[in-house]
Amino acid sequence: MTMDSAPARHTGQGGTGPAGGSAFAPAPHAAARRSATAIHPPRGPRTDQARSAVRPQRVRRRGRVLPLLTTDALAAVLTATTLPAPVAAPVVVALPVLLAALHAHAGLYRPRLAPSALLELPALAGRSAVLWCGAAAVLASVDPARAMGWNLLFTAVCLQVVLACAGRGLVNQLQRRAAVRRPASALVVGPGAGASAVAAALHGRPEFGLRPVGLADTAAATEADSGALPYLATHEDIRRAVIQNSVRHAVFTRPPEADERTASLVRLFHDHGCRLWLADPAGTAKVTGMRLAHPADQLWGYAVQPLLPRPARPLERWAKRGIDSVLALVALIAAAPVMGLCALAVRLWDGPGVIFRQERVGLYGRPFTLLKFRTLRADEHEAATRWTVAGDRGMSPVGSFLRKSSLDELPQLWNVVRGDMSLVGPRPERPFFVAKFSTVHPGYEARHRMPVGITGLAQINGLRGDTSIEDRARFDNHYIDTWSLWQDLWILARTAASFFRFRLGGS
Repeated sequence: MTMDSAPARHTGQGGTGPAGGSAFAPAPHAAARRSATAIHPPRGPRTDQARSAVRPQRVRRRGRVLPLLTTDALAAVLTATTLPAPVAAPVVVALPVLLAALHAHAGLYRPRLAPSALLELPALAGRSAVLWCGAAAVLASVDPARAMGWNLLFTAVCLQVVLACAGRGLVNQLQRRAAVRRPASALVVGPGAGASAVAAALHGRPEFGLRPVGLADTAAATEADSGALPYLATHEDIRRAVIQNSVRHAVFTRPPEADERTASLVRLFHDHGCRLWLADPAGTAKVTGMRLAHPADQLWGYAVQPLLPRPARPLERWAKRGIDSVLALVALIAAAPVMGLCALAVRLWDGPGVIFRQERVGLYGRPFTLLKFRTLRADEHEAATRWTVAGDRGMSPVGSFLRKSSLDELPQLWNVVRGDMSLVGPRPERPFFVAKFSTVHPGYEARHRMPVGITGLAQINGLRGDTSIEDRARFDNHYIDTWSLWQDLWILARTAASFFRFRLGGS
């Protein structure tokens, strides 16, 4: 079974350096150079840096989404009411819901800095045509007497497009005026002249609704790079600026994954509920293959798109949670006899204390208590900070068998039922090592964007036990970036296949 049952090998040294100064004073050149090495590592087995204080509160999208939903629904209802009564009655209820689903799939409710109803017109027209043609086909098949003629169908599509486009234009105009009156604080993240140019565009064009309060870049830079805005060169400076300025937007001037120091800021902004944008003055989005949003958005001529993490999709996340709960309950019931035998063997061979409890780091860096069958006796502090127990002489034959077969992981099904874990996700690690690895391996902190799991993409590729942390973090982040429910089911199938190969004596 390809569930992780031991820590992994790690390499590299974490950099050290003094904490940054004020978040609102430009950092000296020497301090900026020192801050570029790494985030400060823990001074001991403290776990403060491994945890996020609170669950991030995302920027509310109701300001734009709710008016657009209302406008689209009104356009659909008004169009339906203009049709003859026998035709309007069956579609007046279902039409707004189906239209909202089609628009959401097309990204017509995504946040934009420069929304334009006319640029959205082709998408609105295409989906309105699909919706009304589908409604006409259903009506004709159910009751031919209510069939819509071509003229009536064309009129309905055109009327709905006009109403929707006009309504969206009014909403955009009102929100543009509100943005000028009450701009949101923003940080521009990126190196050199590109970040300064984007900040200048935001400062000079208040209709975008973003007020730059600083330039953030953890790479070495000179004081002159920041211009009139504060230059934030360390994570501590950036965190302090986000809190004190109530920053709600972070504008990256190149893809976050282009540099490990820039990528590490994604978690910081995510934890503070900031919305992320990519304004790409250098055109590196095309180099890295990132797809720009359609209809295209712009920031004073710079191509811009929202950076929306795929795991943030609420409906699929709820579906994942539901599947986890059902499958974990079924697995607990089915595995109850096996778990009873395992518990009895541990009790008879190793004495009292069948269940081993250990603090691990889960979603958003929050700690939880992980459950396992005990496979050896260890001091509590040593268990929290010891790297590996492979080949430990204190491990009994029962403990060795449970660990090799991954049967010691079965109590974690209860963690899944409780909501601490998922069936599929990055393997949880102890707080001491989370704080340590986050200073050494790029992207390690980003693993906590997703609920931790019993098995995962790294595990089915053989990255379990004493294997590379860097490789495992890369697989985990790839899983999160490409996550889907089907991928979860595929990983579970691969995990089950590997378990049965073990049970049958295969490799």
